[in-house]
Amino acid sequence: MAGTVIEKKTFPGGQTFAVVVNDILYEPVQCIVNAANGMLAHGGGVAAAIADAAGSELLADCREIIAQRGRIASGHAVVSKAGDLPFRGVIHAVGPKMGEGDEERKLGQALRAAFDLAEERRWRSLSFPAGSSGIFMVPAALCARAYLRSVKEFFAANPMSQLREIRLCLFMGPLLETVKKEWPKVLGD
Repeated sequence: MAGTVIEKKTFPGGQTFAVVVNDILYEPVQCIVNAANGMLAHGGGVAAAIADAAGSELLADCREIIAQRGRIASGHAVVSKAGDLPFRGVIHAVGPKMGEGDEERKLGQALRAAFDLAEERRWRSLSFPAGSSGIFMVPAALCARAYLRSVKEFFAANPMSQLREIRLCLFMGPLLETVKKEWPKVLGD
C-alpha cells in the first residue's frame, strides 16, 4: 500500500520528498524511522505499533543497544534489526520533549542523524513518522518546520545521496494540515 501523496518535491539531484497519508508499517520503503525515546522503550504510539509488529528480534536488539551505549540522547539516532517487519532496518530517532529547550533544532538533528544512518547503509528509501508531536508535546508548527527543514538540509548537503526517496508518513488531522501550511514556506512550492 503506497498511501496517498499529499505533497511531493524533487530535488536537483533527483531525490524526492513526499508527505503521505499512510500507516508507516505499510510504507513501500527499505527502512522506517521510529519516533523513539532515549531508552528505546516502545510504550505507546508509533513506537509501540512498530515494536508489536516487529516482534522479539527488534526488542532484543534495542535492549542490546542500550546495554552497550546507554541512554540515547535527544537529537541522536540508532539502527536496530527490523524483526518481522519487511524493512532492512528500523532507525530509532530520539526527538526532544517539550521543555528541554532548543526543541526544533534537536528534532531536526535527530532526523538528519536518521537520514545519515540510512545513507551509510546505502538504503535508497526511508519513511519517518511524526516524532515529538505526540506524548512529547512539541507544538505542531515547530515539528512541521523541523520535519521539512531536515529533509531540505539533508538533500542540500548530500546532492549525490544514495537515499533517493524520503517520505513523511502521517495520518489525517491537524498535524498534516500544519505540514501542508509550512510546506511552501520551507520548500518554496
